[in-house]
Amino acid sequence: MDKATLDRFINVYQTLNKDNLHLLDEIYHQDIQFSDPLHAVDGLAALHGYFKNLYANVISCEFNITDVEHTTNKAFIYWTMFYRHPKLNKGKKIAVEGHSRLVFSNEKIIQHRDYFDAGALLYRHIPLLGSAVRFIDKRASA
Repeated sequence: MDKATLDRFINVYQTLNKDNLHLLDEIYHQDIQFSDPLHAVDGLAALHGYFKNLYANVISCEFNITDVEHTTNKAFIYWTMFYRHPKLNKGKKIAVEGHSRLVFSNEKIIQHRDYFDAGALLYRHIPLLGSAVRFIDKRASA
């Protein structure tokens, strides 16, 4: 994996939206294994479906890349995701920090695993459930 491959991944994620999902084909291997704390998908077609559904349900979703570490065939990308969902946080912007572990094969990503706090992404922003999660957080840190 060279720096150009890594830069291509970063550029795609910083511009990705519901209208340009074809860009996924430029960075992902046909046999991609993608997972995060809420989903797991295998194959490029399934990944397209995942992102199509994701972008259909949000008002906006943007990534700010904060740090990058890489070796010969692996990279670790640290990011903050900013998104707005009509049913969460009254449609206001939510920020979630996380990182991605990428494994490359033939200049394309064959494994992509995201790590983030699912509570910060989703649970804390659901009416009623969010109040309960915040209460538990407060009690646990007391």
